[in-house]
Amino acid sequence: MSGTKQFANLRGLARNIRNTLGTEDTADTKNYYLLFAYNGTGKTRLSVEFKNLGKRKIPGSEEKSRDTLYYNAYTEDLFYWNNDLEGDTDRRLRFNTSSRFFDGLRDLEMDTRIRGFLQLHADFDFTIYYDEGYISFSRKVQTRTGEETVTGIKISRGEENLFIWCFFLAIVQLVKDEALTYEWVKYIYIDDPISSLDDNNVVALACQLSELLKDCRIKTVISTHHTLFFNVMYNELRKEKTACRFLSVDKETKKHIIKNTGDTPFFHHVALLKELKKVADSRTIYTYHFNVLRNILEKTAAFHGFKDFSACIRQKDDDLDDVIFARMTNLLSHGNHSIFNPVEMVEDNKEIFISILNRFLENYKFNDDLFTKG
Repeated sequence: MSGTKQFANLRGLARNIRNTLGTEDTADTKNYYLLFAYNGTGKTRLSVEFKNLGKRKIPGSEEKSRDTLYYNAYTEDLFYWNNDLEGDTDRRLRFNTSSRFFDGLRDLEMDTRIRGFLQLHADFDFTIYYDEGYISFSRKVQTRTGEETVTGIKISRGEENLFIWCFFLAIVQLVKDEALTYEWVKYIYIDDPISSLDDNNVVALACQLSELLKDCRIKTVISTHHTLFFNVMYNELRKEKTACRFLSVDKETKKHIIKNTGDTPFFHHVALLKELKKVADSRTIYTYHFNVLRNILEKTAAFHGFKDFSACIRQKDDDLDDVIFARMTNLLSHGNHSIFNPVEMVEDNKEIFISILNRFLENYKFNDDLFTKG
C-alpha cells in the first residue's frame, strides 16, 4: 500500500485491515498491523467493528462463533471490585465467568502463567478462586518482627490494569501454544494497552509484548495513541511482515483516513536522551536503560536513512569498537527487565553504556542546554 485510503465508516476500515492481514501467511498478506491514532479518532470503536466482523451464526443455535481475541477499554470491564463486603477488610476483584475470555482457566493453570508475566513488573501476589469467580491479592510487608504477608488487599488502579494486562498476555501465550480452548482465535486485536506508565515502563512492556508475538501464527492488530509505544513496536516488528499505518479523521467529510507511515517512525522527544545523560553522569544506570538507548539509536538511524543503528555510534570505517558496542547493545536491550524492581547494571556494563551514549552524542550534536538545565 502507498499513499492514503479513505473510508466512510469504521466497518469498512475494519474490513480493509482484515484483508491486509488475510487468514494465511502469503506473500501478499501481513502478520502484524500497527496503527497509530490520536484519541477521539475511533480506535476503540474500530476494535469492536473488527471483532464483530468475525462473528458468525452457529446453525441450530442462538450463539455466534467468533475469531478475535481482543484487548481494549472494555476488557477491563470484565473485572470489578466487590466493595460491599462487611468491614471492607477482604477485598476481591471479581470477573465475569460467563465471558469466553475466561474459558478453561483452572485446567490451563492460569495462576502460574500470569505470574510468569506479572512478577517482572509487580511486588504483589494473587490467588484465583475459579468457582467463586474472584481474585484475592496479597503483598509481603516488613514489620518489626520480620516479613509478613498481608492478604485481602485492594491494589491500586495502575496495579489492577497491570494485572489485567498480564492476564491477557497469559491468554495470548496459550493461543501461541495452540491450546485447544483457544483454537477459535484467528486474530488478536490489542487497543491501547499502555496507560499511566512512564516512558521507561512503556519500553519494557512493549519489548515484552513484541517478544511474545514474534513467531506467533495468529495475525495481530495493535492500535495506540502513545508515540513511544508505537516506535518500540515498530522497531521490534518491522522485519516481521508488518503494516504500519496512521489513522485520522477528515473534519469536513468525517471520513476515516489511513496513511502508510512508510519506513520512518514518529519523532520521539529528546527528554529521554536527557534522562539517559543524567543517569550516565550519576552512574545510577539500570538494565532497562539499554532498552531506552537502543530505541533512540534505532529512531535516529531510521531518520538519517541508515539500515542499522550501529551507524549512529561508528566513528570510522575500521572501528572495531563499533562492532562490539552494537553486539552489546543488542544483547543487553533484549531482557525482560522489571519496572517496579529495577536491577542496577554491573560496572562493566555501565562503562559500555556510557561509551555508547557518549559516542552517539559526539556524532550527533544536540543542544548543550538539554544537559545543563534542570
